[in-house]
Amino acid sequence: MGRLFGTDGVRGVANVDLTAELALGLSVAAAHVLAEAGTFEGHRPKAVVGRDPRASGEFLEAAVVAGLASAGVDVLRVGVLPTPAVAYLTGALGADFGVMLSASHNAMPDNGIKFFARGGHKLADELEDRVETVYDQHRTGEPWERPTGAGVGRVRTYDQGFDQYVAHLIGVLPNRLDGLKVVLDEAHGAASRVSPEAFTRAGAEVVTLGAEPDGLNINDGCGSTHLALIKAAVVEHGADFGIAHDGDADRCLAVDASGEEVDGDQILAVLALAMREAGTLRGNTVVGTVMSNLGFKMAMEREGIELVQTAVGDRYVLESMKEHGYALGGEQSGHVIVLDHATTGDGTLTGLMLAARVAATGRTLAELAGVMVRLPQVLVNVPDVDRSRVATSAELRAAVTEAERELGSAGRVLLRPSGTEPLVRVMVEAADIDQAKTVAARLADVVKSALG
Repeated sequence: MGRLFGTDGVRGVANVDLTAELALGLSVAAAHVLAEAGTFEGHRPKAVVGRDPRASGEFLEAAVVAGLASAGVDVLRVGVLPTPAVAYLTGALGADFGVMLSASHNAMPDNGIKFFARGGHKLADELEDRVETVYDQHRTGEPWERPTGAGVGRVRTYDQGFDQYVAHLIGVLPNRLDGLKVVLDEAHGAASRVSPEAFTRAGAEVVTLGAEPDGLNINDGCGSTHLALIKAAVVEHGADFGIAHDGDADRCLAVDASGEEVDGDQILAVLALAMREAGTLRGNTVVGTVMSNLGFKMAMEREGIELVQTAVGDRYVLESMKEHGYALGGEQSGHVIVLDHATTGDGTLTGLMLAARVAATGRTLAELAGVMVRLPQVLVNVPDVDRSRVATSAELRAAVTEAERELGSAGRVLLRPSGTEPLVRVMVEAADIDQAKTVAARLADVVKSALG
């Protein structure tokens, strides 16, 4: 059996890859592994379980709850809430772990399951590996240890989670949002109630899109992966800006008053300056990834803020932040982590903090985002090549060196083997989009000839 866990839990087509049997088995395995790891410290374990509104989440939630209760875990069902809300409640309620059922920005047929450890933190790789091992041992014949009688877990609905999470979001804002008109696109996802409620309570006038989930329409032509809808709505309603989430609301992208996108790098730049001004940007450092736009790096250098870059993936950003005590990090895709207030990317929190900065400064979002100039970035995927030889090919190394010489300090090249597919990603940034396209196409041809 190949590794089940990817960079963000277990994910696949619901009822094909991610079945009720798999969800139940993984939940029991997680309970056993965390108990062995000493997480429960001798008391009866407790877990928080939430989901996004996908139709498949209904039967998968039932399977997870059944698995946990059968393993002796008490379950608090918080219902449809964003991933960061489940992480927050796991910590706030003193739960031993949390479970979120969501496939984030994926299309509706997919679903996923991810686990949070005590405090609302993602499981370390070694714990995920152990969960897989225990699950596979049972699948191949090793029996579970099953409690009976009063030892089985109890299940109850925890309706207070919604208000508790919204109150947390409002409580961390440095100022109110009175006078702002904001368009929110909820992707028919997990934040369809939370985000409009939080912005309204904070004082903003809210226009809502994509907030009528029916179990089938999540991420369908809306949200952070389809910005055309919110771009048009911001202009139509004369709003100050717009905020778009993905299905589980761990992402946030923005749109300024003219309908122009403000991506994760630009949001990080705005928040970095705000946090430095407030004295909360620890180490005067922000954490990004190797895919962060060169314009972001140049802007941070100009502002005297250090940029630490990690491998692609918000889990690597978070690892760096936790290891070194940094307060702010994220990705171009809109995963933004404010570690003082969240243990994972939180799209609603990010949007609120961005709005608070607009309200506090009296400047438009376009003006604030103008701290950085986003350089044109071209990404080409080259399939059916030997990705393992990217770092060792002399022909490829020579081509990259020549491309970097041609681009100079106003551009860069990044070749990255895919972690899941037999392809290599060629990324080129340049001051001119046509130059970026030309260099990227040339390098893609070299990748094909050198690694094909």
